[in-house]
Amino acid sequence: MAFQSPGSKLALTHKHDWLILVLLAIIDGLLNLIEPFHRYVGEHMMTNLMFPFKKDTIPMWAVPILSIFLPILIFIGFYCSRKDIYDLHHAILGIMFSSLITGVITDSIKDAVGRPRPNFFYRCFPDKIPAYDKDTGDVLCTGIKAVIKEGYKSFPSGHTSWSFAGLGFLSWYLSGKIRVFDRRGHIGKLCLVLLPLLIAALVGVTRVDDYWHHWTDVFAGGIIGLVVSSICYLLLFPLPTLPHGWAPHVFFYMREEMPSSRGETQTSHHSKLDELPLHSMEMESGRYI
Repeated sequence: MAFQSPGSKLALTHKHDWLILVLLAIIDGLLNLIEPFHRYVGEHMMTNLMFPFKKDTIPMWAVPILSIFLPILIFIGFYCSRKDIYDLHHAILGIMFSSLITGVITDSIKDAVGRPRPNFFYRCFPDKIPAYDKDTGDVLCTGIKAVIKEGYKSFPSGHTSWSFAGLGFLSWYLSGKIRVFDRRGHIGKLCLVLLPLLIAALVGVTRVDDYWHHWTDVFAGGIIGLVVSSICYLLLFPLPTLPHGWAPHVFFYMREEMPSSRGETQTSHHSKLDELPLHSMEMESGRYI
């Protein structure tokens, strides 16, 4: 049988999870192609939808860099220190699930709700000349179709939900790795754990400042991202408050399974245990960080 590295074996074990990630990405792409619900917008409702139409402070392409790729670099940094392929694999898998599940939920709600953005007036009437249906009183937009389409996607904020999905997961991850709940009261560790959440919150603030979202859109997006990131993290890792909160569940599962193999010699037990992270005992005793 051809040699397989522990990383490739782990990826094959979770091949269905990775396939589901691909499916989630396809679904999210399709959700961005369909036309959202066009909520009724009458002339009397335009008062709160006439804010300036300006460029994003943080463009959408920058959000995955901030909320996915930057955390993955941090995961790789911990891997270089501990050589724990289980931790690296599950951290990347978890943050990808957190982000894509959040994306599907967010875009599904956007398309279903069809809430106009605060700058909807200038998207709908770029010439600043409003037009309304004589019978229904609904808007008759004269702007660019793609711009108008985005104008009906205010609730919830995608920038905010994606940011909290990725950076919220990172915050959970750091709290376990640096043992912020070790009862020693190091406030510096707490500040480090809260920093990703602050960055995600500031991303949400820019969406209100740019008049692309109402504050309720940002609030809802933050809740969605935080809830999904928490579920995805706890699916793969223990609570950071637990003594073994520094490693994924599979690490302890593997360690418990090894001594139970009946057909192996004591020497083979030691050789398998050597494949586990070198610093495991240090982490359990709290000396790693």
